[in-house]
Amino acid sequence: MDSKTLKGKNIILASGSPRRQTFLKELGLDFSIQLKEVEETYPRHLKREKITNFLALKKAKAFTDLNKNDILITADTIVWFKNTALGKPKNLQQAEEMLKKLSGHKHLVITSVCLKNATKEKIFSCITKVYFNTLSPESIAYYLKKFNPLDKAGSYGIQEWIGYVGVKKIKGSYFNVMGFPVHKLYEELLRF
Repeated sequence: MDSKTLKGKNIILASGSPRRQTFLKELGLDFSIQLKEVEETYPRHLKREKITNFLALKKAKAFTDLNKNDILITADTIVWFKNTALGKPKNLQQAEEMLKKLSGHKHLVITSVCLKNATKEKIFSCITKVYFNTLSPESIAYYLKKFNPLDKAGSYGIQEWIGYVGVKKIKGSYFNVMGFPVHKLYEELLRF
């Protein structure tokens, strides 16, 4: 860890995601977690990373009392499938419908991250292609029963059982599919 670069910085993660919190811990970063309620709505004309950029920035703008030693980290992830954004499902029925759609097809996982302090902000995004095997109704039912799809874009966690049996291949960052393009986040933090 390049401690000189981040020495004296107050890193704030504005995410309740346990996966994102684990990534920062495993990078060796000291950080606090601060959450603000932000309605995750966006203009309907936006597509792909313009959606996640908009939402990551919207989450960052909720923090109005930052100083120059703060580095706020906000993020948003969507699954982009057939020209449609799939976010987190509202219930198990919606989760089942999403998984049926993704079954046997390729989709994109898009994550945008916003770094912000009192004087500047930086937004970057990462796109990973994920290729799903055909999922049987029994596999989908098992996953929905044993795991929690409701806090995950596209209704699945690649690091869980469905990722083991359902993902044929990926092109791009595996960690991005989990919620953070960790390599890019680390580079951008050191530059910020």
